[in-house]
Amino acid sequence: MAVKAFSFKSLLSFTSRVLHKRLKNTRSLQRKLSTNAHLSPFKLKRYSSSLTQRSSSSSSLDNLSKHSTSIFNVESALLKSTSLFPYFMIVAFEAGGLLRALILLLLYPFVCLMNKELGMKVMVFVCFCGIKRQSFRVGRAVLPKFFLEDVGFEGLDVVRRGGRKVGVSDLPRVMVEGFLREYLDIDVVVGRELKEFHGYYLGLMEDKKKGYCSALENVIGHDDERTSSDGVVGFGSLDNLLDHQFFSLCKDMYIVTEADKRSWTYLSKEKYPKPLIFHDGRLAIRPTPITTVAIFMWVPLGLFLAITRALIGTLLPYKLSTPLLALSGIKLRLITLPKPSLNVSTNETKQKKGVLYVCNHRTLMDPLYLSTILNKPVTAVTYSLSKVSELLAPIKTVSLTRDKQKDSRILEKLLSQGDLVMCPEGTTCRENFLLRFSPLFAEMGDEIIPVAMDSHVNMFYGTTASGLKCLDPVFFLMNPCPSYTVKLLDKVNGVSACGDDNELRLKVANHVQEEIGKALGFQCTRLTRKDKYLVLADNEGIVKL
Repeated sequence: MAVKAFSFKSLLSFTSRVLHKRLKNTRSLQRKLSTNAHLSPFKLKRYSSSLTQRSSSSSSLDNLSKHSTSIFNVESALLKSTSLFPYFMIVAFEAGGLLRALILLLLYPFVCLMNKELGMKVMVFVCFCGIKRQSFRVGRAVLPKFFLEDVGFEGLDVVRRGGRKVGVSDLPRVMVEGFLREYLDIDVVVGRELKEFHGYYLGLMEDKKKGYCSALENVIGHDDERTSSDGVVGFGSLDNLLDHQFFSLCKDMYIVTEADKRSWTYLSKEKYPKPLIFHDGRLAIRPTPITTVAIFMWVPLGLFLAITRALIGTLLPYKLSTPLLALSGIKLRLITLPKPSLNVSTNETKQKKGVLYVCNHRTLMDPLYLSTILNKPVTAVTYSLSKVSELLAPIKTVSLTRDKQKDSRILEKLLSQGDLVMCPEGTTCRENFLLRFSPLFAEMGDEIIPVAMDSHVNMFYGTTASGLKCLDPVFFLMNPCPSYTVKLLDKVNGVSACGDDNELRLKVANHVQEEIGKALGFQCTRLTRKDKYLVLADNEGIVKL
């Protein structure tokens, strides 16, 4: 017993000495860092190059050379949050499905008990094992939105001051490269490479130090002239100095602490280096651990609610379905009505045409909510619609062929039978942007009423570019409180009597786009449906049934 007591006492004494020494070193390092506290627009403190056994001349972040190389750690010097779980949950949910996401959620409490490196390996294995490399688009199409929403303004401001920018991440490179290169204009991205077998990820990463050192040689090793003249400046946390050996090559090192990051402000959408116009995925909220638990608890109830809402909207008349849907949580708001207009031509001998409603495209539910507002069913024309959605639609739908002459005859026939609604964008857009309007509608209707539509969701997006489109209405109706705002604008005269005047058709189409943009506060673009699908799905918009 005496021996055991002595051993336990010795262990406590040894532990106490180690902790005291580490605390003393930390305080000493903090005092060194505070010597240059005047360099704190980033609230970073300059790290003396004593670790690298190099002398560094005093410099300021405000005077970083445009010819220098800046190396920064993405997680510690750019992102405001410290948890990486949301990004892995997005990969698990979007690329692997609901079951894989549930497994990650159940394992996360054990991941929290592991060290950082082992926890990272477990999450990578769960998320990537068995995923096909060629079909993995989450890093380019889904994750950039969530990364941008987590960027600290102060961090990005300093990172972008240098010349050549090198982003270093503890995450797999396929998760961060699209975000850093396409939206932040980072020149070089260094991340962990994933091992694969016959085109499928194994869920294993290469050795951190070996991979990073090899990447550093390619980035800086062949640039000795610039490195010697202007130096390499690094941005990261104290942990990064120990984990990433190539920070030792930096002439100057700037450290950010957790206390500094808490004072950062999130980067607003107006200050994004490149606007986020297209993004994919079903999750509309950041899947933190608590939020993810709430999502899994809601899914059964949400599925039941979606089926109930669909049955109400399909089987009941508008006078009954509208208040019942409102009681279920769906919010529908009509802002203004258009000025009174005649629905007949001034020439009595001319055949009467229906009203052509032209709206921007938010979800597949656009024509349904317009019909609810008008209190009557309106025929909808679409450029592509899955057979399942077409069969379940409570209103008449007609598909266009994308052949101008054939589509003109189809629209002419439908307008002679009654009112019609179409979305000339040709595809949905989630963000506050309007895609280019096809001018076909301008020559069809004598009376055109622009309709400005906006929708908001709480949990799931009701649109997709690479997933199953037949599930779009289901996901939209699964939201606890989805909302739609419909604004009918003033009538616009068509140019059906102007023959082949293409310039006039374009003028009318651009005018309608501008009016809808002003009504919603959206920005008009020249981007098309093809641009969206090439970015998100590597195709031109082929519908999957």
